[in-house]
Amino acid sequence: MDLFSSSNAALSSSPLSEILRPKNLDEIIGQDKTLGPKSKLGQMLRKGYLPSLIIWGPPGTGKTTFALALSQHFNAHFENINAVDAGAKVLREVGEKGRDRRLQFQQKTVLFVDEIHRFNKAQQDVLLPFVEKGDLVLVGATTENPSYELNRALLSRCRVVVFERLSEEDLSKIVLRAETHYKKPLERILTKDAINNLLEYSDGDARRLINSLEILYNFTKDQEDGERLDVNDMRELLQQNPLGYDKSSEMHYDLISAFIKSVRGSDPDAAVYYLARMIDGGEDPIFIARRLIILASEDIGNADPRAISVAVSGLQAVEAIGLPEGAITLSQVTTYLACCPKSNASYMALNNARALVEKTRTQPVPLHLRSAKTALAKDLGYGRDYRYPHNYPTGWVEQNYLPEELETGPLYEPTNRGFEKNIRDYLNWMKGQKPEK
Repeated sequence: MDLFSSSNAALSSSPLSEILRPKNLDEIIGQDKTLGPKSKLGQMLRKGYLPSLIIWGPPGTGKTTFALALSQHFNAHFENINAVDAGAKVLREVGEKGRDRRLQFQQKTVLFVDEIHRFNKAQQDVLLPFVEKGDLVLVGATTENPSYELNRALLSRCRVVVFERLSEEDLSKIVLRAETHYKKPLERILTKDAINNLLEYSDGDARRLINSLEILYNFTKDQEDGERLDVNDMRELLQQNPLGYDKSSEMHYDLISAFIKSVRGSDPDAAVYYLARMIDGGEDPIFIARRLIILASEDIGNADPRAISVAVSGLQAVEAIGLPEGAITLSQVTTYLACCPKSNASYMALNNARALVEKTRTQPVPLHLRSAKTALAKDLGYGRDYRYPHNYPTGWVEQNYLPEELETGPLYEPTNRGFEKNIRDYLNWMKGQKPEK
């Protein structure tokens, strides 16, 4: 049996992503600022110091590749798990095996955790002692801000590394490696415009580029010289979204964030621009409609009480008619909400009330407000001395509604904007009334 030919055959049948995957730190593309020989972390790693790391960056920037190269550089055992699938039992087993490896063979164990932001507190607590004792070198990958998602104890034992989206120059280096592997320049199978479009479509995502290159080279391997794919051919072959929109990517979160902030900031032009990008990029219109309902209460509230009705009607309309016509409804709702007066007073009132409940816990409901449905309840004084507001000329009577021992200022403080000004005036009027006997 020819071991060398067997090895080459296995390599040739591997996905292009595995064939092009960097084998060491120096082969990693696009993160020189963070990992290069002149960077502080790069120098630490090359001097033999391996800390636990949290890698924060967009998809396709080389987080998994870096973890693999790291383990090879330090001759460490490599464990790869996904935060969604790994329970406490699995994590404990990995940690115990890492401890045995360290004590028996003096070998490090690199534990790569993809989507580490999905770890709950219990999972993080299981990992912590193994990381503290050096049984595991944790390398976590996340597209979310780790300071929001990981607890302080674990985060304090890790160095946060920021990976950046790859530049067009970086992507061109990947193309060059693919050309070397296939022994054919990309310009022999794609027009110049198609190549430029491919780099633009990849949007700094090495994984997307490599997967596209693999499809393109395999599709055109029997193609005659001079026969090249143009932009439309390539888009059809790759089933390419012209806007490069991926609902699971960072762009999804960035666009919905910009959209909501534009509506909140009363800029209808910016809001409808981001709406168009999401709709034409393939975003779920129901997701957008639901976010608008949340915004109507959180950011407009009683400044325009009609906003919530408009938003709910928008969701119902989109559910009834779908796309493409549903996009018109979303545009109407978006522009209406963007042009409404804004108030977060209702949202803040809820936060204030929750903070008060957390601080004071369970205070007894005043007797006069309790339900007196039974004879025993009446005998105990439930409902006694309750004043029914409609029995008074103004429809209002001074009465204590909060628990007696509860001391607090206003929880709901309406603004002077929109309809909420009327509410504020009414509350001020009540405060100025003389108590009725």
